[in-house]
Amino acid sequence: MRVQTVCILGGTGFVGRQIANRLANTPVRIKVLTRHRERNRHLLPIPNLELKEANVHDPQDLRRELASCDAVINLVAVLNEGKGEGRRFEDIHVELVRKLIDACRACGVKRLLHMSALGAEPDAPSRYQQTKAEGERLALEAHGEDLAVTVFKPSVIFGPADSFLNRFASLLRIAPVMPLPTPHARFKPVYVGDVAAAFVQALEDRDTFGRRYELCGPRVYTLEELVRYAAELMGIQRYILGLNDRFSRLQAKVMQRVPGQPYTWDNYLSAQVDNICVQDGLGELGIRATALEAVAPAYLGGRMTRLRYNQWRREAGRD
Repeated sequence: MRVQTVCILGGTGFVGRQIANRLANTPVRIKVLTRHRERNRHLLPIPNLELKEANVHDPQDLRRELASCDAVINLVAVLNEGKGEGRRFEDIHVELVRKLIDACRACGVKRLLHMSALGAEPDAPSRYQQTKAEGERLALEAHGEDLAVTVFKPSVIFGPADSFLNRFASLLRIAPVMPLPTPHARFKPVYVGDVAAAFVQALEDRDTFGRRYELCGPRVYTLEELVRYAAELMGIQRYILGLNDRFSRLQAKVMQRVPGQPYTWDNYLSAQVDNICVQDGLGELGIRATALEAVAPAYLGGRMTRLRYNQWRREAGRD
């Protein structure tokens, strides 16, 4: 299959930016949809990228923007749902997929790459996982002669500007004691560059049609091990208090009421399922998984250096 134009939903996010950069200076034209074009002007230097303002939840907007595309990559997802239409798990993980499939068929789009998640199963404990599973089911059921579908199921994704290790790094910087819920939850973190490479590799590869790929890194960690590693890289000593199940539940119920919802009941439920691959999807795509230790020191190890530098500038009156 020859792809000339690909539309990326969620292209301004963590993984989307990586995919766009990998497609930079290739014959493939990239269209990234966003509700706020001015906030994402940093993508404009990519020479073959068009940044379009559109509401992906509006079927008319979707059809208008997909009319000139051969392929679509759907990366839209949320870890915590908000209130109101368009912000709930079902709206984003299920209804958007249904609208997208309809738009693909109406516009003659022949290729759909869909981001699901490891642990997404109909009988999973959390609504996040359940709705991701339903969206995955809809995507794969749409696979056929008129629309070739591939699904990716990554573990937690790490890399510069990630929302996982960087979140803990920020908390470690300000908190002398960190109460850590579900400290024994297990993950096999995957590098964002490897996830982006999987999408780009599969884009025109017929062998990937109708398949799903689990994406994981080379090593299993507990949540507590990851947080302690982040503290080690930052060169700080903190007391990390692993909470038992009772107090993990309590923290989830309390923290989901805090502005920004740093931890929710649904997050707690998601952590009850190990985030570990059964299948080596990266290996099947010919991609060698990148170790966390090969990447994290560059963006976590430099955090304290940058903070100290900024503090010195303030003390010197240069800010």
